[in-house]
Amino acid sequence: MAIETRGLTKTFGHQRAVDEIDLRVPRGSVFGFLGPNGSGKTTTIRMLLGLAAASSGEIRLLGGAMPESSRDVLPRVGALVEGPAIYPFLSGRANLQRYDDADLLTSRATRNKRVDAALERVGLGHAARKRAHAYSLGMKQRLGIANALLTPRDLLILDEPSNGLDPQGTREVRSLIRSLADGGTTVFVSSHLLAEVEQMCDQIAVMSAGRLVAQGTLDELRAQGTAHVRVLTPDPGAARRVLESLGLSPETGGRDDVVTAELTLNGLQPETVNAALVRADVRVRGFTVSGASLEERFVALTGEGFDVAG
Repeated sequence: MAIETRGLTKTFGHQRAVDEIDLRVPRGSVFGFLGPNGSGKTTTIRMLLGLAAASSGEIRLLGGAMPESSRDVLPRVGALVEGPAIYPFLSGRANLQRYDDADLLTSRATRNKRVDAALERVGLGHAARKRAHAYSLGMKQRLGIANALLTPRDLLILDEPSNGLDPQGTREVRSLIRSLADGGTTVFVSSHLLAEVEQMCDQIAVMSAGRLVAQGTLDELRAQGTAHVRVLTPDPGAARRVLESLGLSPETGGRDDVVTAELTLNGLQPETVNAALVRADVRVRGFTVSGASLEERFVALTGEGFDVAG
């Protein structure tokens, strides 16, 4: 595992901001870390990186126990947490040079080459000499990602990497993250943009009130939700009777020849429903199944809508 925690807990006084979470992030994956505002996502990330001490529990990054192995592990980890810290009076290029200068493991002889490559990779080569105070929020965000990419990384931890980006910038960051994963880098992404997570992540975990309420592949999480069945048939009455015999609650789908119903995927399977209709001589002209969206699963797991500020 690239990241593994056991019983990880963080308390502030009598409040448990993170409550005994067991997180598992496979190597080489793009892992989405979701949760509403105040759910404990950023606190968890800070503990993973040694920026905050855990109250109890265990953390392993890239196979090394943290914080004991931080000297060996952290040089292999790039991170962007709670927005980039930049010197506004310096250019983007000068900012990266200062960041790189603080890394005692890199060579000055190749510094300019690394800085220029990182800027080009995030699409800031044209603005390299512009002072950072003139950067838009999205450009500052990309500069922070460039900092995380100054040297090759085995693990990249990004807290809201698409914050402030326009649609084109968001697509570029998504493409960058996928290319990093294809090259073997594990990417851990905390985000509130559900559509982005669905497009770029292999696996996700969902936090709610400090607890880890779900984790797994996107298909696994969707399969735990509710599917919607739509039957197109000239025999709607017979179709409803069959669905009722299966314990479902069918409804007319806006047309006389359409019957809809909901079923839990980890119980009754769609193919079972279709077979029952055919056995009852219901003339099925169309049978479609739409699974639960990630947003529907999030609301079901956390009991609330997604706070875009989270």
